[in-house]
Amino acid sequence: MLPAQFRMTRSAEFGATIKHGVRAVQPDLVVHAQRENNGGPRIGLVVSKSVGSAVQRHRVSRRLRHVARNVLPELDPGDRVVIRALPSSNTALSARLEQQLRKALQRTQTVMEKNR
Repeated sequence: MLPAQFRMTRSAEFGATIKHGVRAVQPDLVVHAQRENNGGPRIGLVVSKSVGSAVQRHRVSRRLRHVARNVLPELDPGDRVVIRALPSSNTALSARLEQQLRKALQRTQTVMEKNR
C-alpha cells in the first residue's frame, strides 16, 4: 500500500502535473511527472473505465499502488507523478508494470534535468 503522505489527492495537483509536467508513454502506462520545491514525492493514479469493470480497475489500482511504493525511494522530494493506466494494463503482470514505470520515470527524470 502507498503511504498516505505520498498520495496525490487534490484534483488541482493532478491537473497541474498533467498539464505542466513531462510525459512518458509505455505500452500499459502513461506517466506524467513534474518537479516542485515543496513537500515529499507525491503519486496519483488514474484508472479509467476503459481499463475494465470496477473489479478489474480496482485490481489494476492495487497493483499500481504496490509498484509505486517500490519506486518511492528513487524519487526526488519535490517530484509529483501521475500514473495513468491504459486498457492493456488490465492483463499486465505487476513485474511488467513496475518495469514500465521505472523506464518511464527514468525518461521523465532525464527531461526534467535538462530543463533545469
